[in-house]
Amino acid sequence: MIKEEYKYSELTSKIIGCAMTVHSELGNGFQEVIYQRALEFEISTQAINYLDANDLDSNKKNQGNPEIR
Repeated sequence: MIKEEYKYSELTSKIIGCAMTVHSELGNGFQEVIYQRALEFEISTQAINYLDANDLDSNKKNQGNPEIR
């Protein structure tokens, strides 16, 4: 559901849709890293730019600009 009064409503809707797709395809019982990789794949198929945890960790160490995928 997209509500125009919220700035990121469309993006939020896409991300939740990706999470629901991953959940419906994988179900439960896997380690977190499996869901993380599946969600990253699903988000990339929707052409949504994102940072993963490794990018954020290296950004903290180097204080540079992280690479947005």
